[in-house]
Amino acid sequence: MPHHIAYANNGHKIRFIAQPQYSTWLQQQPVSTQTWLTNSFNGKGFALIPHQDSLQVIVVVKDLSELWLAGDLSKNLPEGQYLLDADNDDIAFNIGLSWALGAYQFSDYKKAAPRATLNINDQELVEQIQQQVSAVNLVRDMVNTPASDMMPEDISDIMQKLATDFSGQFTEIVGDELLEQNYPTIHAVGRASVHAPRLLRLDWGNADAPKLTLVGKGVCFDSGGLDIKPAAGMRNMKKDMGGAAHVIGLAQLIMAAKLPVNLTVLVPAVENAISNNAFRPGDVITTRSGQTVEIDNTDAEGRLILCDALTTASSEDPELIIDFATLTGAMRIALGTELPGYFANDTKVANALFDAGEQVQDQVWRMPLYKHYRSLFSSTIADMSNCGSTPFGGAITAALYLENFVEKDIPWVHFDVMAFNTRHLPGRPVGGEAFAIRACFEYLQQRFS
Repeated sequence: MPHHIAYANNGHKIRFIAQPQYSTWLQQQPVSTQTWLTNSFNGKGFALIPHQDSLQVIVVVKDLSELWLAGDLSKNLPEGQYLLDADNDDIAFNIGLSWALGAYQFSDYKKAAPRATLNINDQELVEQIQQQVSAVNLVRDMVNTPASDMMPEDISDIMQKLATDFSGQFTEIVGDELLEQNYPTIHAVGRASVHAPRLLRLDWGNADAPKLTLVGKGVCFDSGGLDIKPAAGMRNMKKDMGGAAHVIGLAQLIMAAKLPVNLTVLVPAVENAISNNAFRPGDVITTRSGQTVEIDNTDAEGRLILCDALTTASSEDPELIIDFATLTGAMRIALGTELPGYFANDTKVANALFDAGEQVQDQVWRMPLYKHYRSLFSSTIADMSNCGSTPFGGAITAALYLENFVEKDIPWVHFDVMAFNTRHLPGRPVGGEAFAIRACFEYLQQRFS
């Protein structure tokens, strides 16, 4: 997919100007430019200034430090090549990133509309932007793809290709092999589908480097199981593999930047379908860790597949585990659809993640692992239930459930994300979206570089 950003030194010049400086800038321009703008421009947004055979473009914004100030320009400007005239690399990076992210279109099933291309005469800067755009757009593409074309075997293909492209190693455990190798909850959730459940694994990097493990929820479609969702709740459940998409996109970014880590990516990939062998409310499953779980609701399946993967992640004693999941509607109620919430068992890591998100304008918000809610998912016949006895605090009880499968001395972060834009914002079209992977990458760069 073209990113509509390139390393080049040609095109119509485009310059961004902060609103308070616009009057001063205008006074410094030729009389013809002053006359043109005075008659046709109100000093807000963008203006096209004709110059013989070319155009000059100015974009007047409130704040040059704002990330999304170029988010809609690729589709609003006439198709063509534009050359960025920026005062420093930070401004150029934000403009280039927001321009390219705003140029995104999911065109697998529909012809793409024309988009303008931004040229920047700095190869290293363009490569950094393209790495981030490629990772974000990979997440978007995976989430936007219909479930008919994004089942466990399709995620497997994507991870295999990544392993090949970056000289990593890919392995998978498929179908009944999950039982043979003691991944009972992944098997239970996925066994009713004709698309065999899988645990997908990608390993990359130097074995002597600090170990980092990413875990992503890969429910390729969630019917709700026997506790079936209503039609409205099921409509966008192709996005329930958004956690898997996030860790795959983040892994691509880590590998492209060659961070000095020993990286493992674990993706339990299933379809939560309905058949005569579907798991049932009231069933008790013995998880990989040996803890037993009573199934209170088959629509609380994401935490079930994650718990076996987190047990494996913990057993390898990494320096950090980060998991991503489209886990609860409760998080959306708490924070809305656009602010990703996260839980962490290590305050130092949690604070550093928050700061990293602020630095790159990929905001995240820490939620509490409130221990007193543990009793809400107690069971009379098993070690725990798979969901709380009340809908209140649902994101917290889900996180507390997952925490049971992480060794206490291993720093762990759990992101509960929407993975979908429900409205258009500059640089963020409606549809699949990557939340918090730029924040995580910034934190990981600061920690491991």
